[in-house]
Amino acid sequence: MHLTLHTDYALRMLMYLALNPARRCTIEEIAEQYDVSRHHLMKVALTLAQAGFVDSLRGRNGGLQLGRDAAAISIGAVVRATEDNFNLVECFDGAANTCCLAPACQLRQPFTEAVKAFLAVLDRYSLADMLGSPATMRSLRRLLGAA
Repeated sequence: MHLTLHTDYALRMLMYLALNPARRCTIEEIAEQYDVSRHHLMKVALTLAQAGFVDSLRGRNGGLQLGRDAAAISIGAVVRATEDNFNLVECFDGAANTCCLAPACQLRQPFTEAVKAFLAVLDRYSLADMLGSPATMRSLRRLLGAA
């Protein structure tokens, strides 16, 4: 399984916002801190705002902040909101499936179970869990140059 950059950036953006709860952060600032495309982060921010994970305010004093408490943001929910699909094998997509084995193949079931298990594990963790202890948060802030 491979997650998209969209999901990777979404998780990083949420961590950044959670580490800076007292203020709104700009996409420009986050892009600079992570050295990633501002344009790509704009798309990520839109996805996160539409899903309710981020509150976005436009304008001079605008920016982004968490839309809910970090403890209420499930990593599994973020992954579901940011991934296009979980089609691990061709037969998961009925419209594009050309595999001649599909009618009799037994691989679909274990792969389906694996995706469910993967997401179930992620559902057990919140954004707050990803920040860890106060010492870990200090380390994360230092790594982002925000000590």
